[in-house]
Amino acid sequence: MTRIPPPPAPSTPMLGHDAHRISAWLASADPHPATVHAAWAERGVALLPLGPRFDAVRVPAARIHAAVHSDDPRTVAAFLRDWLAGPVIRDTRGAPGPYYVLIAPDSPWNGAEERLSTHTFLGVPCLGQSVSTLTRWVVPPGAPGDLCDPAHLAALLLTAETLRAVEP
Repeated sequence: MTRIPPPPAPSTPMLGHDAHRISAWLASADPHPATVHAAWAERGVALLPLGPRFDAVRVPAARIHAAVHSDDPRTVAAFLRDWLAGPVIRDTRGAPGPYYVLIAPDSPWNGAEERLSTHTFLGVPCLGQSVSTLTRWVVPPGAPGDLCDPAHLAALLLTAETLRAVEP
């Protein structure tokens, strides 16, 4: 039997100057950006305060996987990149770890999933090579200020509910 190898991992469009600009934008969420850069260099992940630059919606993996109809990391990443068109982080400390969809602090969110904002910190991985075993980018930001539209997330989660209701 001939095995077809899986497609290559999606390339990250963050090279050179863009990666530097995106990292600087992310780090600027903290009052001490140099501390963030040092944490990324030492541990591959930094705790960033939510609220100043972005908020996060914590979505259980089961909800994402139901909507995507897959738990394959490459399939999920490609789907979320196309559907949400913005950055998504996955907590990889436990299985199955939740997804964190990054949204603008002033954007509306009325979904059942928890919105994390001011007075909360999120482990944000370094851009580029995955060096943290705690968290990873599923969809990295494509530019400074690049965030997901919560309406797209709501539609995605509604799709998961609809699929669950009609499946035998």
